[in-house]
Amino acid sequence: MITHGRTIVIAGAGSIGCYAGGCLILAGRKVVLLARPRIEKALQKGGLRITDRDGRDRSVKPEALSVTADPAAAFPGADVILLTAKSGATQDMAGLIAAHARPDAVVLSLQNGVDNADKLRAHLAARRVLAGMVPFNVVQSAEGELPLRLHRASGGKVMIEQGPTGLDELLDVEGFAVATHGDIEAVLWGKLLLNLNNALVALSGLPLAAELADRRWRLILAGQIDEALAAMMATGIEPARIAGLRPALLPKVLRLPDWLFKFLARRMLAIDPAARSSMWDDLQRRRPTEIGELQGAVLRLAEKAGTPAPLLKHVTALVRAAEQKRRGSPCLTPEAVVATVRS
Repeated sequence: MITHGRTIVIAGAGSIGCYAGGCLILAGRKVVLLARPRIEKALQKGGLRITDRDGRDRSVKPEALSVTADPAAAFPGADVILLTAKSGATQDMAGLIAAHARPDAVVLSLQNGVDNADKLRAHLAARRVLAGMVPFNVVQSAEGELPLRLHRASGGKVMIEQGPTGLDELLDVEGFAVATHGDIEAVLWGKLLLNLNNALVALSGLPLAAELADRRWRLILAGQIDEALAAMMATGIEPARIAGLRPALLPKVLRLPDWLFKFLARRMLAIDPAARSSMWDDLQRRRPTEIGELQGAVLRLAEKAGTPAPLLKHVTALVRAAEQKRRGSPCLTPEAVVATVRS
């Protein structure tokens, strides 16, 4: 059983990790943030500010934070490890956990993608590894702004795989609602369908709400989801409902005229106007994106199923090109994205 006195280590404390950690600290939980040196310095200097679209505005002073960039300092005392690092860092993080964390520490992946928990289990065979899903966007303040501000720009409850008794109660705090789910794989595949839009936000440079409000972009998202659903159906995967919708209905709703979409998809559009995707942020910061764990996961499934996925391939190629150019978002139009799609 996991009780409230346990130590939680946030491994990969970027936007999601710092937001989650801040909420947990404010609720009295014992938290250690394992962060990049840039984040570590900002937190030690100015502390942490946690805001959300529900109107909360709370702060954690530097002296109330336990933050380090050293895994050897962070992991030994961990009872629970929340892995919020980018998916590309999963294997490296697994090695660090194996080297420094106690064997009885519970590891919970709160990353994008569908197979991070499996990757962790492959390297941490003797440990308890669980999967989870974060449904909301978090916007990080501009570099140099102090205190470091993390703003939750959309809503939803974090879903985690059923695990040790008390884990959900430990993590379920104000501003960071958590519940268990009996079929976390279905939840992850359902979230992946929506995450196919991350690349379109990155390619367009538009805020998420503005991009989704434009039917031309929604048509591209709908086409990607059609290809993903075909691959899932062929391999027996049944994704969970998305924003209250059956997955099969999502492409139809996305293709509606703008005025009707705005009326029927109010939950989907309940997003802070400033919110963008983490993939856009990665391009802006000249970092590798998670395109291989999002579109790439569906492409691997489509190859296995023998189903076509030309649009997903094309979007992936455009993001890869933007990564290589290292100039941030290419700010493409929807017409430019679909102009050269090949089957």
